[in-house]
Amino acid sequence: MPKVGMQPIRRRQLIDATLETINEVGINDATIAQIARRAGVSTGIISHYFKDKNGLLEATMRDVTRQLHDAVAMRLKPLAGASTEARLCAIVEGNFDESQLHKAAMKAWLDFWSSSMHQPQLNRLERVSSSRLFSSLAAEFRRELPRDAARTAAYGLAALIDGLWLRAALGGKPFDFQLARSLTTQFIRQQLAGDTHP
Repeated sequence: MPKVGMQPIRRRQLIDATLETINEVGINDATIAQIARRAGVSTGIISHYFKDKNGLLEATMRDVTRQLHDAVAMRLKPLAGASTEARLCAIVEGNFDESQLHKAAMKAWLDFWSSSMHQPQLNRLERVSSSRLFSSLAAEFRRELPRDAARTAAYGLAALIDGLWLRAALGGKPFDFQLARSLTTQFIRQQLAGDTHP
């Protein structure tokens, strides 16, 4: 976690520089010196506020996950009285927001997932992010389905969201939002109708 007192504009510079550096060379080859140079700050500033590269990566991923949370919340806000299907589709669309689909964010997520398997503080952040998605989906499905069925449907939809995103990230092609929307909407409708057969 960054120390208190850093100016928001300086923090934004460092996070953007981290994303750009990861996009260019990957997290393993990114150095504090490269990030500092790109942000126009000294390496001492990074060490003071973030301790090391892992601390800066954690702050960067917290920023990306906050953008994800905000993208979902923005889509759900006008849908307080809407159907379960509409609210689930809004959560899906939030997960496919532009903030999560540009090349730098996609590479950062890939590196983050890989690093989180070996670093406890990143692993905790990854678990929180995954749990948040599952919980929000399960809460919506529970409006119409029994608890166990809602949990199964939420697990399946979360896996579909992650799988579509991952396939796009690894494929190197632009994300096909229309295809993703079609597949996820079909899955949502099948689950809500109780049709769980392939």
